[in-house]
Amino acid sequence: MSLSPRTKAILICGAIVLSISLGIRHAFGLYLQPISIEHGWGRETFALAIALQNLVWGISQPFAGMIADRRGAGVVVLGGGILFAMGVALMSVVTSVTMFLLVAGVVVGLGLSGTTMPVVFGVISRAMPAEKRSLAFGIAMSVGSLGQFVLLPGSRALIDSIGWANALMILAALAV
Repeated sequence: MSLSPRTKAILICGAIVLSISLGIRHAFGLYLQPISIEHGWGRETFALAIALQNLVWGISQPFAGMIADRRGAGVVVLGGGILFAMGVALMSVVTSVTMFLLVAGVVVGLGLSGTTMPVVFGVISRAMPAEKRSLAFGIAMSVGSLGQFVLLPGSRALIDSIGWANALMILAALAV
């Protein structure tokens, strides 16, 4: 693929953002049991937080796109990344159900809306020549999927070696 250095950088950065945000997001299932056991919560608390996260993520994506169109995608990705990292970090320290729902559901959901496909693909779409867009989207999404492939076993290893709370802090640092 013959692209300018700027266009290559946009594709690489977009793919890395997708890889990290989707990889961490898909690793959350590994935290259900240790978080539930630690706090004495049933599975329904964690499941409700993830369901809320999905709703917030979906509802807020059009607004993230509008802000990206008006202020620039960099602002949205930066803000989304900060919210996402903050939410993941706070998941490791909250002890009440209400705060867990707020952090894991709302804050992480808002963060995901700024760091996933709609915003990232919008940037890639504008940077790529029309004849290379499909290939660029395929590359970006493949690298995004690679994040799941790497971060799921990586998260499991972190949970087993340093505990779930410390593992979430490592993922939050990665998100930063």
